Amino acid sequence: MGRKKILILLFAIPFFLAFSSIEKRAEVFSRPMPPKIGDIAPEINMLSVDRTTSYKLSDLRGNLVLVNFWASLVAPCRFENPNLVRAYQKYKSSTFTNGKGFTIYSVSLDTDINNWKNAITKDKLIWPYHVSDLKGYDSQAANDYGVRAIPYNFLIDGEGRVVAVNLRGDELSKALDSYLK
Repeated sequence: MGRKKILILLFAIPFFLAFSSIEKRAEVFSRPMPPKIGDIAPEINMLSVDRTTSYKLSDLRGNLVLVNFWASLVAPCRFENPNLVRAYQKYKSSTFTNGKGFTIYSVSLDTDINNWKNAITKDKLIWPYHVSDLKGYDSQAANDYGVRAIPYNFLIDGEGRVVAVNLRGDELSKALDSYLK
C-alpha cells in the first residue's frame, strides 16, 4: 500500500470512529436521570404476573413503598429476596411518620414469564404487587428510573417522594425503623 493510502486510512479511521460513536453518546445522554432523594417517583403502570391486572405505583400513595427492580435469573437478586420477605412481614402493618403501611412493588426485568412466576413462588414473595413488561433491561420503568444493574430499589414515602435509594439487607430495616411512628 502506498504512503498516501496509509495516511488516508490513519485520518479516516479515527474520523469514522468519532462519528459512529456520536449516536451511542447521544443515547447515553438522552437517558433520563434516576430519581434522587426528594424527587417524586416516576409513575409505573404495568401488568401483574397473571397478566390480568394493571398496577399503578401512584395507587399505593399513602404507604411507604419499596420499588424493587430485580430478575429471576440474577443471583444477587435472589440472595436479596429473603431480606425483602422479612422486611415485608415485619413492617407491612406498621404506621410510619410518612406512610400508613409498608409494601413492596416488585418490577421484574425478566423476559420469560415462567422463570418470573417460579421465582416468586420459590422465594415466597408474598406481597401482591409484582409487575413486568417482560422486556428485560429494555423495560420502560428501568429506563425511567435509570436502572442499569440489579437488584436496585427506591424507597418511596406516602407522598410519592424518594426517601432512600438502593437499600440492601439490614439497611432496609434500619431505614424503615427510622420512619416508624
